[in-house]
Amino acid sequence: MLEKDDIYAYALSKTLTKVSSPATVGLYSSCQNRIHMILSQIEEYMAREAVRMEQEYKGGSRPRPAQRSCADSLALIGRLLFYRPVWTEENRRHHNIRFIYVHFSAWHFAGSDLLWAGLAIRLFLAMQANFSKLPLALYRMVQHDEEEEVIEKKIKDGPNEWRSKKICCCPLWFLCLSIFLVSLIILINLVIFGFPKTELEPDEGGNAETGGQVGMVEGLAIAALGVPAAGAVRFTFLMGKNLIFNQDLNIRRGMDNEQVSNRLGFMNEVRKEMWLLSSFIHFMEVFERRRIRVVLKITNLDRCSPPKIIAVLDAINILLSDVESPFISILAVNPGVIVEKVNFADGCFSKEDRAYAFLSRIVTLAFTIPSLCDEWKHNLFQSLTGRSAVTEDTNMKRGKRTKSCNKTCYISDESSMENAWEAQSGVQLVDKTTAVLEARDEDIEKLISSAFESVHHKGNLNKYISDDAMSMRRVINSIRVTVIIMKALKTEPPQPESIAAWVVLANQWPCRLSWIFQCLEDNQQRAQIDDDECDGATNADDTKTLWEIFSESRAELYVMRTQIEELLEQDGDPEMFEMLLKEDFPFTITDLKKFKPATVNLDLTIRKELGHIRGTFRLRDSDWMRKLAPLPVRSIINMSEEDVCKELERLEYPKKYADIVRRNKLNGTALVFGNEDDLKQLLEMSFSEWTTFRLHFLGFQSHLHLQKKTLPPAPYHPQNQPLRSPHHVPHHHSSPFSLAIR
Repeated sequence: MLEKDDIYAYALSKTLTKVSSPATVGLYSSCQNRIHMILSQIEEYMAREAVRMEQEYKGGSRPRPAQRSCADSLALIGRLLFYRPVWTEENRRHHNIRFIYVHFSAWHFAGSDLLWAGLAIRLFLAMQANFSKLPLALYRMVQHDEEEEVIEKKIKDGPNEWRSKKICCCPLWFLCLSIFLVSLIILINLVIFGFPKTELEPDEGGNAETGGQVGMVEGLAIAALGVPAAGAVRFTFLMGKNLIFNQDLNIRRGMDNEQVSNRLGFMNEVRKEMWLLSSFIHFMEVFERRRIRVVLKITNLDRCSPPKIIAVLDAINILLSDVESPFISILAVNPGVIVEKVNFADGCFSKEDRAYAFLSRIVTLAFTIPSLCDEWKHNLFQSLTGRSAVTEDTNMKRGKRTKSCNKTCYISDESSMENAWEAQSGVQLVDKTTAVLEARDEDIEKLISSAFESVHHKGNLNKYISDDAMSMRRVINSIRVTVIIMKALKTEPPQPESIAAWVVLANQWPCRLSWIFQCLEDNQQRAQIDDDECDGATNADDTKTLWEIFSESRAELYVMRTQIEELLEQDGDPEMFEMLLKEDFPFTITDLKKFKPATVNLDLTIRKELGHIRGTFRLRDSDWMRKLAPLPVRSIINMSEEDVCKELERLEYPKKYADIVRRNKLNGTALVFGNEDDLKQLLEMSFSEWTTFRLHFLGFQSHLHLQKKTLPPAPYHPQNQPLRSPHHVPHHHSSPFSLAIR
């Protein structure tokens, strides 16, 4: 079986070759080593996919090679000087594609006050390395016009991709060629024959008319040679200036000048430079006859301070997200760290400023690297322990080899782990993965098209999709990734409409779906601990629907609502969630197990946070705590009156308290949602008895208050509705309890 990380890297690379730019991919994992290895594999797969697409292309003109020859370089200079590209549907949708990879490690620029400016500098340096400085400088001089930014490009029909620059209806190349030939002819005549001389007789006063004619000839000769020479000198001067004072130097000078860097329009000036870069890439697309995409890999951003993280995210949103921008940004971070830092950054006042909402406005494809399975953990641990016995000298030599083979690996204390990952998922698997998956490429595309058609046609799924264009792009990209992963894992794919529905479910209700995942995981672990699980029960449980699981535990989710307020704000309308799982797409546990390895658009940090909060209700430190420890809120809510009486009998309470419970019908729901003072007055217990009763039956409230004090306060959000969609307005006749737990 293929290694899963190779499959995830292949699925993401395959999607990136199809995704429309600009795009921002959130590559989420808490393990930096897995991120680095997957990024390197993505680059390898994308390069191979680009080569395969060019080899299979049967269309018209072949693309020019990326490594230009002398003839191609001269042709490029000629196009820059004398022609302008014509934007047609054909050159906007070239079949072939070329990727330029730019690695931006935010930690390397963390010392700068303007971290986002370092991102722009890194892009400029990468473009100069790929295209050289001369074409960029020429483009700025003879092609770039800032006014074109506000002018909409006109798409024309026809085979012509270039039009000649003209001066007074005369092609510029013809005019320059004529001036050059005339100047050359005059210069040759002057060199051979020299200027004409007039000989005057000694006794004559001179012929003024003849002298004037000679002066006129000399003036014409000087003008014919001087004007082109002056133009050439001016062109050479401007060219040298643009080569020396290029984009990155201008940004560095602006950063060093405090008055300029603090000026409001500094980012706008950088944005103009980025637009120049985008325009130049579009020019090169027409010249090379292929699409060009710049893949910007942003790493180590989670190691920076909150203000700098916000600045880089803003730069991605402002500088790299123009409508026709050719940039694909891969934001490789630990989502848990990013969320915490963004939430505590300055200026986070409203709900839209919080981390999850902020990332949702930027990220067009969320890709969470799933956790390691037990087999992978075993292999990795064995590899690490085996390498730990190697001598220090051997480790140093291996570290040097790793640096020469893989530039993303760090030669530090983490080098052994990098080598372990390389041993488990190295380049030798690239050929194997590509060969197996490309054989099913046609089937994958058919399944993806069928899933898209299920959304296009009016059906049950349309009403669950948000009307936000960014959300739609996430759904489209996630469907493609999910299908590729399921096919690669040799999982029998369900109906295309079910695949699209599952992606929409994870995209629209991430908190509720994560809660279902967590409940199933806890139930499985508890069954293993108690040895209550058997094969027959497992098969029967797999037919249980996800809505039934959520219904059994939603009261517990309601009790936790104050701790997960920010997570719940990500979810859409709860009634639509119920309708999707209960009526239109009743997914079962079997379906969940089938989709789980391919559910990469669901953030794992949400489930970890839910599991952490839920676990605090189940702490049992010793034998006496097993008797007196607070009961889980889920167990209390499901208690009947007799269950409460049996628990009191187990705690050796007098029989009179059981009679009070029966007489007043005190079931679990009444204990959880009733008033504590009224309950104390009703039971009439002694102080010692009440303390034990309160600890055992109402102890979950103490855990909630303790968490509320220890956890950092959430940003102020007025008019909050727990467990509700931000845009949902409840009916006035509904009770708060029924509204909260739907």
